[in-house]
This record gives sequence, C-alpha cells and structure tokens, in this order.
Amino acid sequence: MNKQQLIEAIANEVDVTKATAAGCLDAFINTVTKVLKKKGEVRLVGFGTFTSAKRKATTGRNPQTGAAIKIPASVQPKFKPGKALKDALN
Repeated sequence: MNKQQLIEAIANEVDVTKATAAGCLDAFINTVTKVLKKKGEVRLVGFGTFTSAKRKATTGRNPQTGAAIKIPASVQPKFKPGKALKDALN
C-alpha cells in the first residue's frame, strides 16, 4: 500500500474527503518526526511505539573493491509493535 492508497482508505474509513485525510496523515508524520528529532518517543497503546536510537560509527568494506570505508554515526528511527497489533496479525 502506498501513501495515496492509505489516504483513500482513511478517507473511506472515517467518511471524510481525501484532502482532509491527507492533511491528517501529513500532520501525524510531521508530529512523529519532530518528536523523534527531540529524542522523544510516540507511544500508541495497542499499536506500537516509535523511538529513535543512536548507531555508532563503524568501519565497513566496499564489496566491489574491498576497500575499507567509514560509516558515520547516525540516529535511526525504530518501531516496536504493540500487543494488539501482534495479536491481530496472528
């Protein structure tokens, strides 16, 4: 499912226009992004938790040349599914 399909599904589920659903989805994405940038977490009980985690700098290898390359430290987004989501899938 891509973003447009998700917007259409949300619009049909809640009986709103696609423009309203798109605005709500964009607001959700922007809010989660802002919170994660501030090292916070977004916890949606039953669905899951969005967090960010630091990843250390490492040394890797270029598979074509075998040369060592430095992989810089970065902050990675993480998602841990909640119990209700796991149960719905099984």
